[in-house]
Amino acid sequence: MLNDSRFSGVKIIPLKKWEDQRGWLSELWRTDEIASEETPVMTYVSLTKPGIVRGPHEHVYQTDFFGFVGPSVFQLNLWDNRADSPTFGQHETFEGGEDQPFVAIVPPGVVHGYKNIGKIDGMVVNCANKLYKGPGKTEEVDEIRHEIDPESKFKI
Repeated sequence: MLNDSRFSGVKIIPLKKWEDQRGWLSELWRTDEIASEETPVMTYVSLTKPGIVRGPHEHVYQTDFFGFVGPSVFQLNLWDNRADSPTFGQHETFEGGEDQPFVAIVPPGVVHGYKNIGKIDGMVVNCANKLYKGPGKTEEVDEIRHEIDPESKFKI
């Protein structure tokens, strides 16, 4: 069972699976169920091999809308890095994937990264509310990459 996040603005939403003889289907997001400022403007999918970590990093402006749907199992790590937040400096983790799919809405200032803790390749869908590198890919990337800092306190 997935728990709610203690961090303001972070939402952990278990996904309902509609299953039949063909497989299953799940809705990642609907405009009538999320705040307008969280509405995605682009989507990408990544495949992560077992034991591999993506991140941790954070955004200044972007909200990420991750869908952990499998077919493997992932551990999502979050750190509240917003100085004005009552949970500043705290860390929490969530696990899920094929057997327990979920969406994680991660607002700006929350450091995030995930690891494939399963035994097979797994896919994650991200529906971000900002375009990567802006319109026409002409802007700076909104990303603070803690994963490239050997002194970073954010470790997975």
